[in-house]
Amino acid sequence: MKALVVNCTLKQSPDPSNTHALAEVVGHRLIELGCDVEYVRAVDLDIRPGVVSDAGDGDEWPAVHRKLLGAQILILASPTWVGRPSSVAQRVLERMSALMSEQDHEGRPVAYNRVAGVVVTGSEDGAHHVISEITGALGDIGYTIPGQSWTYWHLGPGPGPDYLDDERGHEWAHRTGRTMAANLYRTAYALIAHPLDVPEQ
Repeated sequence: MKALVVNCTLKQSPDPSNTHALAEVVGHRLIELGCDVEYVRAVDLDIRPGVVSDAGDGDEWPAVHRKLLGAQILILASPTWVGRPSSVAQRVLERMSALMSEQDHEGRPVAYNRVAGVVVTGSEDGAHHVISEITGALGDIGYTIPGQSWTYWHLGPGPGPDYLDDERGHEWAHRTGRTMAANLYRTAYALIAHPLDVPEQ
């Protein structure tokens, strides 16, 4: 089984990413469960605006699109900025919306029988809002969202230290992240054994 983590931090490599650090907790648990895990930092790529799978002229989204179709598990990871998902996360979701018009060989939307979860970091509150926005979009696209398929970290309202700078709250975020990984894995496994049907016409 393959899992893809799309990190929507605003920080380009090689700058340390708080969001990547928490997403790695989930990724490590998935590896323990037997998954291959790949990470993509979207801000490092030239992802053009649009709602198509290939915008041409140097657009680097098609490579991510292929990775999405090769993975049974997707984790979309985003920081919280002004209480919302990052602009990079919004760009990724807009490009992913093209999946709604793509079908597999049996006529199912290509996101069917794939599962998705969300990782959020931020120095202020807003994580539940970010989770609801991203999971709502992923559900629209066709992904299955298991129960408790998210984890987050923050230290409450107002400015504060970053995840990598403060150990407070890590135990809860990590425990929740490991549960998230297990729920994603087992739901993906169940969908392989009992896939969703082609939508009724």
